[in-house]
Amino acid sequence: MEELIEKLRELREKAYMGGGPKKIEVQHAKGKLTVRERLELLVDPETFVEMGSFVLPRATDFGMDKMRFYGDGVITGYGKIDGRLVFIYAQDFTVIGGSLGEMHALKIVRTIESALKVGVPVIGLYDSGGARIQEGVASLEGFGKVFAANVKASGVIPQIAVILGPCAGGATYSPALMDFVIMVKETSYMFVTGPRVVKATTGEDVTFEELGGAEVHATKSGVAHFIAENEEEAFVILKKLLSYLPPNNMSEPPIVETEDPAEREVPELEKIVPVDPMSAYDVREVICKILDDEEFLEVHENFAPNIVVGFGRLGGRTVGVVANQPAHLAGSIDIDASDKASRFVRFLDAFNIPIITLVDVPGFLPGVDQEHGGIIRHGAKLLYAYQEATVPKITFVLRKAYGGAYIAMGSKSLGADFVYAWPTAEIAVMGPEGAVRILYKREIAKTKNPEEFVKAVTEEYRRMFANPYKAAELGVIDDVIEPRYTRIIAIKALEALEGKREETPLKKHGNIPL
Repeated sequence: MEELIEKLRELREKAYMGGGPKKIEVQHAKGKLTVRERLELLVDPETFVEMGSFVLPRATDFGMDKMRFYGDGVITGYGKIDGRLVFIYAQDFTVIGGSLGEMHALKIVRTIESALKVGVPVIGLYDSGGARIQEGVASLEGFGKVFAANVKASGVIPQIAVILGPCAGGATYSPALMDFVIMVKETSYMFVTGPRVVKATTGEDVTFEELGGAEVHATKSGVAHFIAENEEEAFVILKKLLSYLPPNNMSEPPIVETEDPAEREVPELEKIVPVDPMSAYDVREVICKILDDEEFLEVHENFAPNIVVGFGRLGGRTVGVVANQPAHLAGSIDIDASDKASRFVRFLDAFNIPIITLVDVPGFLPGVDQEHGGIIRHGAKLLYAYQEATVPKITFVLRKAYGGAYIAMGSKSLGADFVYAWPTAEIAVMGPEGAVRILYKREIAKTKNPEEFVKAVTEEYRRMFANPYKAAELGVIDDVIEPRYTRIIAIKALEALEGKREETPLKKHGNIPL
């Protein structure tokens, strides 16, 4: 027995070392941690249980007989993060470049399936050169099975991808199918076709970082939801994100004790938001002042900055916030903002997280590029997402709310449970001046002082129509409130909606305008 145990220990030590000391040195030289070091940072001490540590690749052709490493380049198992159970798969770049082969894929699929059975989040740590060429179609089939597992888990358990090195080719679609993607500056990148292929096909010279680095995906493509300075910060972001999420779609988000009083008034709001609808301000100041302890985890911070989305708490309950950002494009909704907000709303709805919407929107962004790019189709996604959502939906109209964009931002007509407006709110088909210029086109042309005429009539129009009281008369909003009471009212509304149940028509699924 002693000999057998000693043999086991030797094999386990061999598996633990991955590709060996030299490969580990190379990993460190690139500024990257090893897969074991990553797990030590991420998981609570003494809680990680590894599965499949002795799995070997089945292929032996094309030199694979010399690359039969235990674990086959991916560590899988389960453990606890801040006391909460999660399943994890973590690719090991020191083993055949972390490439995905048949057994590598099998281990990932089993990890996702196990997380589904238990009903807990699954986390993928990506650091891979992509498909294992030596295994040919078996590698491609492995990718397909991973994608299928991601889709099966979608909307049932939270799926979070952390990109800690290369993620290229078909491998990119697994993180893209997951709920959130975290990337690390300068050491992680994602692209379907690399710089060489781009050069060969288009003639463009581009670096790995320029083509698919963290900054690119956080600002331009929208693939990355969070960007970290280093791996340690990536795990801090991951842990904070997890703290807001329920383990699965049948559970409620965790309730956290807070010393921030539910009765706290926020008089500062009356100074943050200017009365003039044309003046800019940072809506994040409003968001933070309303939320518990002024804590807000913004998602997609650098992508489509004209709309702000993220997580916070009200009265200890997790909420998702969607808000127009007047500091960028006056808060108008464009193609990217539509995609960003609609996907976030659908995630919130899937995981029982109430939606708090703050409205200050002049409309959908005009322009030839927007129209030809499909703003109609993309904007429809936001309408669809809000109407489809059955979680508590509470909307506050802070200032301007014009046209179709007003409807898209969690309006009563799209199923908002409660809609409140500040006294500064203007709810109308369009801005007062634009409306006057259309309605009084002939009169303006005849008058000697057209601008003075427009100014005078605009003020009258604003007094009669572009104010919250007209909307309140029609029941479009539930109440006009003082800004300082926004937090108090939001918490009371959440309490009232705690037992909300909403029946939907029987159907397989709808057809969102993708």
